[in-house]
Amino acid sequence: MTNNLWKIAALALVLSACKSTPMNPAVNEGSSVTKPIPATQDNRSADTPATPNKITIKTVEVDSSKDQISAEELAKRQIFFDYDSDAIRDEYRSLITNHAKYLVAHPQTKVVVQGNTDERGSHEYNLALGQRRAVAVKKALNIEGVNDQQIETVSYGEERSKQNCAEEECFQHDRRVDVVYSAQ
Repeated sequence: MTNNLWKIAALALVLSACKSTPMNPAVNEGSSVTKPIPATQDNRSADTPATPNKITIKTVEVDSSKDQISAEELAKRQIFFDYDSDAIRDEYRSLITNHAKYLVAHPQTKVVVQGNTDERGSHEYNLALGQRRAVAVKKALNIEGVNDQQIETVSYGEERSKQNCAEEECFQHDRRVDVVYSAQ
């Protein structure tokens, strides 16, 4: 009998240890989003009481010359690519940035990004490569803050070759994306 009593006591102990507790909503105090703490004149945090007249606003000088849109760069509308590649060359990053700044400043403006290839490769392959190039430029513009609805992509493959020759120098001019603004 005492053996059964011990079994019952052990079972009760195990069951009481396993009982569930009501779940409260989790409090996330380690959030990655931080809230700015307004500075006061004597550099106390916002949690420290301060009189309303002691809060000051700090101003920061911004060099706006870096944000100016270069008209010279904006006039350039072609981005050239290496053979069989849709990777944007570093030399065209500033051109894309300038077009992006213009489009962000003029949200009603739309642009068509036209992908082109040289004549090497099948028609289907060249259409796909031209589209990949156009999408690469679109993504770069999106990263710079341009709204997706402002950009349309189209691929012409080798259909709009600028040169009609079979030399590498000519092929270089056909491996491009043309940036065409909607009113043009």
